[in-house]
Amino acid sequence: METHILEISERIKGMREILNISAEEMAKVTETSMDQYLAAENGNSDFTFTFLIKCAERFKVDVVELLTGSNPTLSFYTIVRKGDGLPIERRKGFDYRHLAYRLKDKMVEPFLVNVPYDREEQNKPLYYSTHAGQEFDYILKGSLKVDLDGHVEILNAGDSMLYDSGHRHGMIAANNADCQFLAIVIPKPGKEK
Repeated sequence: METHILEISERIKGMREILNISAEEMAKVTETSMDQYLAAENGNSDFTFTFLIKCAERFKVDVVELLTGSNPTLSFYTIVRKGDGLPIERRKGFDYRHLAYRLKDKMVEPFLVNVPYDREEQNKPLYYSTHAGQEFDYILKGSLKVDLDGHVEILNAGDSMLYDSGHRHGMIAANNADCQFLAIVIPKPGKEK
């Protein structure tokens, strides 16, 4: 297991223990089995971005703190130059770049997401996730196949969608090309970080 994943796992376990939260509760929060949760917390398996978001929400910390061990410190504005951003590779092939990782007290989590086209994935069941709140996705290039609880849409460059991310959603690049999109995760109102 790569060092970065082990460091994140240690931070998750440490936060859980400091806050006196049981592993059973965290398995429920992350919607995983007890074995799956403990495997992730102990660094024996990788975890999804949704898993990280749910842990951060329960711990009331910024997801950046779980990823890096540091809290964002800027309170007025932040700039992320082209090609930069905090890299997050939590799902096979998907490359997430957090575009506001230095700003504290964010009301949204903005990401630049690159999804490679994979011919083999086209007819396989999608990987689905859920997280409280909403998500806005704007396609910058390529096409994205999105399944929202059985409602399948193909989004092309210039298309966008806003949806209740508490519903099951999955996505892959479509139409024989890689896809790049801007994803803005909007926590549920009243949810503290």
